[in-house]
Amino acid sequence: MSLLVVGSVAFDSVKTPFGEVDEVLGGSGTYFSTSASYFTDVSLVACVGTDFPEEHLTFLKSRKIDIEGIEKMEGKTFRWKGEYGYELNEAKTLDTQLNVFESFKPKLPESYKDKKIVFLANIDPDLQREVLQQVNEPMLVACDTMNFWIEGKKDSLLETLKLVDILLINDGEARELSGEPNLVKAANKILSFGPRTLIIKRGEYGALMFKGGRIFSAPAYPLE
Repeated sequence: MSLLVVGSVAFDSVKTPFGEVDEVLGGSGTYFSTSASYFTDVSLVACVGTDFPEEHLTFLKSRKIDIEGIEKMEGKTFRWKGEYGYELNEAKTLDTQLNVFESFKPKLPESYKDKKIVFLANIDPDLQREVLQQVNEPMLVACDTMNFWIEGKKDSLLETLKLVDILLINDGEARELSGEPNLVKAANKILSFGPRTLIIKRGEYGALMFKGGRIFSAPAYPLE
């Protein structure tokens, strides 16, 4: 079954104690779509600026990702800059430039409107809802978000959470969104906002899933 993804296609600049990169292909839509393309057909909705190189679109097409929903707009592409310390599970955001995303009004191609599985990657919750309103009776809606939207658009995010089945966030975001220091209490509060399932990402330590009063803990698989 094919998958509809809406998210950012962006330039990322990242610094760690082990090295740094400047304005490489990034964005939540890019990473999720690329990963999902190994398992199913993916249609991607996003926007880029006139500074976005054709080679990046060629990469997405090489993964058999349908990019009909990527709109090229006048202006600069979304940019994110962040830093990691030796604790690589948590990023510190240094700069966010929404650029063309500030005026993006997603319009789904007709062929996208009957997709039954929707992933709302980490973008403005207003845009997440705008996309959902154009989909005809989706069977499953999953959503990702981050501290930028929790701090800047919490009311809008809460409106989006009423419409989703699965929410994916990390442990810091779970505590910030819920106002609870304990992860179990945080999860229960977040589930009361609307999602039926909550997945808390814990980086190299794995993930926790909360659903219907039950908890499932999945450890990470160690890799070199």
